[in-house]
Amino acid sequence: MSESVLFDSPGPQARARYRLGAAIGAVLLLAFLAFALFKLQSTGQLEADKWKPFVGIPVNDIDANVWADYLIPGLVNTLKAAAISIVLAIVFGFLFGMGRMSQVAVIRWFCTIVVELLRSIPVLVMMLGAFFYFVYYNVFAADLNSLAAVVVGLTLYNGSVVAELLRSGVGSLPKGQAEAGLAIGMTRGQTLRSIQLPQAVTAMLPALVGQLVVVLKDTALGQIITYPELLNTYQQIGSTWSNIVPAMFVIALIFIAINYTLSILAGLIERRLRRRGRSTLAPGGGGAPTLAVAGSGASGFGTVEPEAEPVDAR
Repeated sequence: MSESVLFDSPGPQARARYRLGAAIGAVLLLAFLAFALFKLQSTGQLEADKWKPFVGIPVNDIDANVWADYLIPGLVNTLKAAAISIVLAIVFGFLFGMGRMSQVAVIRWFCTIVVELLRSIPVLVMMLGAFFYFVYYNVFAADLNSLAAVVVGLTLYNGSVVAELLRSGVGSLPKGQAEAGLAIGMTRGQTLRSIQLPQAVTAMLPALVGQLVVVLKDTALGQIITYPELLNTYQQIGSTWSNIVPAMFVIALIFIAINYTLSILAGLIERRLRRRGRSTLAPGGGGAPTLAVAGSGASGFGTVEPEAEPVDAR
């Protein structure tokens, strides 16, 4: 019998073809890596002197520190732009995400058009447009124009993504959640804010943390508008020590380490939420099912127990 409703499990010949394709792909990859290393070696990019600045060994008596003068300031600028953009994108996303679910048609359509439009425009285009606008009209000081443009581009794009995450998170909840809130006399707005929104935020946390990786990587686009972020430092390092390729390799490792840490954080949050969801659904001693609604208490939520039949949350 087939193991899947979509396709049959591969037979001996198919598995042999898969192994052959994998072997050919591995050989081609190794050949490409060998050719790349050969070209780098022929141009002198793999010489020890090219890598000494990154371990604190002076080369040619150059009075400069690659970490203190280039990499760390560039990393600080990258994290600064990412942090500001993340905060503003979350605020933007929640405002327009709530607006997309508004009962007022004008607000709902306006927020929908804005979100869909911003999701369709490349981040670099928004950065360039904001940068030229700021420079032409002298909106900010000269040293802040590039930072402001990077923040604007990242905020608008990622804010629209957060708004869509919020809307899809609320839309994925069982209809019984909203019906139960309406059944106990709450308005649609109260039901959304007190019952649906907290659950949607909890469900979207892993995706939201994953979006932080996108924000951090997209700060590298700031080098196009002369923002001194981390990737932009490879040119300065290369002009000082003539080691552009080692500089790009080290910068890539820094980005990988930060983004991998954020990915691990997203996985931890997802697993914790999954365990919490299982523990919530597990039997707790035979008590009657409860429904979280707005009410008294320190957390702002109370419980309403069904009088005759449990609430159908399907």
